[in-house]
Formats: sequence, structure tokens, C-alpha cells
Amino acid sequence: MTTAIYPGSFDPITNGHFDVLCRASEIFDKVIVVVLCNVNKKSYLTTKTRIELVKESVKSIENVKVDSYEGLTVEYARANNAKVLIRGLRAVSDFEYEMQMAQVNKNLDPDLDTIFLVPGVENNFLSSSIVKEIALLGGDISGIVPEPVFKYFENQVRK
Repeated sequence: MTTAIYPGSFDPITNGHFDVLCRASEIFDKVIVVVLCNVNKKSYLTTKTRIELVKESVKSIENVKVDSYEGLTVEYARANNAKVLIRGLRAVSDFEYEMQMAQVNKNLDPDLDTIFLVPGVENNFLSSSIVKEIALLGGDISGIVPEPVFKYFENQVRK
């Protein structure tokens, strides 16, 4: 059984993240979405809210689990017997950073591989930052985020 982890801040989860996750769930026996708690990154949503939104968004995918972690991703992978990291690539600009991270992670744990997945064209432009900006400025995010995220922003931001 191959376990993969899909780490990220998911602030919030977008349809691009969901697209990558669905593909990963078809490739691997078990996928753990790891909501990272990065003290150097200022999140809009609390860790608890991000976890809840991801859980609600992925509840229909049987082989996906959601967890959170603060620390090195390779340590989480080791502790959970994961052999693969899933990373999404949107544009060429993502590639340099993601390749650097993959090489660092491989250096820290030679048994851990990184697999890059590209979201479909309809989701390739999405980022959590874009979603937040649209939502906070009153725009419609219904077609670019999973339903639980849309409902959250409708209830929390548009009051």
C-alpha cells in the first residue's frame, strides 16, 4: 500500500487543489492532505478552519485523510510511512521553487519522492491568494472553490 501526502497551507482549498487531490487519490492507495501550520506565513483562515474546510471538501473521497502538522514535511512523511509527496504545479513560475523543495526533501530523506501534478486548464490559474482577494472584494467564488469554502465565505465575509 502506497501512502502519499499532499502538504500545503490550503488558505483556503481551491478547485485547483481539489483537482490535484482527486488525481492523486486515483494513483495512490492512501492520500493524506496535510494542512501545514507555518509560523512564517500569515494565514487568513485559522488552522482549525482550514482543516474543517478541507475535511468537508474531501469527505466523498474514501482514501483521503486530513491532518495538520507543524514542522518539516519529511518528518511527517516518515512518521506516517508516506513514500511520496504530491505537489501541484500551475505555471512555470511554480516549477523553480517546487523543484528546489523537492531536491531539499530528497536530500533530507532519500526514500521520499515528489510527484508533480498539474491541475486541469480550467483550474490552472487558481491560487488561494486570488480566491481570498475575489471573495473579500465581494466577487463570486462559487466556480473556483469547493462548496464548503463557498458557503464559509458567504456566511463569514458577506454578512
